[in-house]
Amino acid sequence: MVIGTYISIITLNVNGLNAPTKRPRLAEWIQKQDPYICCLQETHFRTRDTYRLKLRGCKKIFHVFHADGNQNKAGIAILISDKIDFKIKNVPRDKEGHYIMIKGSIQEEDITIINIYAPNIGAPQYIRQLLTAIREEIDSNTIIVGDFNTSLTPMDRSSKMKINKEAQALNDTINQTELMDIYRTFHPKSREVYSYKSLPQETRKISSKQSNLTPKGTGERRTNKTQS
Repeated sequence: MVIGTYISIITLNVNGLNAPTKRPRLAEWIQKQDPYICCLQETHFRTRDTYRLKLRGCKKIFHVFHADGNQNKAGIAILISDKIDFKIKNVPRDKEGHYIMIKGSIQEEDITIINIYAPNIGAPQYIRQLLTAIREEIDSNTIIVGDFNTSLTPMDRSSKMKINKEAQALNDTINQTELMDIYRTFHPKSREVYSYKSLPQETRKISSKQSNLTPKGTGERRTNKTQS
């Protein structure tokens, strides 16, 4: 991907945004990170609720693209800043709020961003089937982010448990699709990104893994998960 402007993309599992106190904190966090693109998982929003993603307090204005969940689970969103010339071509999404894809272009170069929130049960199989289904949409300008709810390598586990067969099958699919985990590529021995995230006056434990995948040979990521 050869784009003349640096593009920052962040991803966060918000574990529900229906509580009014969480949205200002999210806006503060996004403003601090200052991204061009922000990907959120587990918004717990339906169509009628997505206006709440028009975050107050942020200096940037974000265009919101959302796949509906319900009040208790799922819901996924991609927020794109108006400071970047992102031309939208197509926005496929599922009906359960587990993935959304934005196909477009920046500076006349095609780009595809896919945000995934895998179900807690059967996560490796879900992601493997999704990657297989959208394989023709994946090229060298594709970035996949999200909460996979599974560990891809032993380094991502809190214990010394081995990767199970389903996770290994997912890794095989990722390799066949010629994707790579960019965080693990740049930080092969780091564990702290999957352990704790500190927020003002409280610490929230991370219980599941978030991943960013790109075709082999491309960039880096930033990722966090909060729980309430």
